Amino acid sequence: MRFLIILALLAVAAVVVVLLLYAFGGLAPDGRRRPGPSARWETHTEASGGATAVVVRQVTRDASGGLLDELGRQTVATIPDGDPDWDTRYHEAMAEARSRVAALEVESG
Repeated sequence: MRFLIILALLAVAAVVVVLLLYAFGGLAPDGRRRPGPSARWETHTEASGGATAVVVRQVTRDASGGLLDELGRQTVATIPDGDPDWDTRYHEAMAEARSRVAALEVESG
């Protein structure tokens, strides 16, 4: 009789552990472990010190889209704010950045 009680307690404990793993992110609904946030490349612009920098950066984001970490960065162009061709240079730099993101995603995928 004691054996059956111990066996039942072990079964209940196993169910509790599995439910806790589901509740706190250890397992996906299909029973496999959830992967951590994956890194991806994206374009980004930063304006400071009288210039605009167009960069490509590798980041990880949380489930709500918030930035978790920046893993890598490449500057495509830095454009002075007073440049008379600022619009043209900015659009060219963004096109180059998008092209670079596509190439980097293919390489890392």
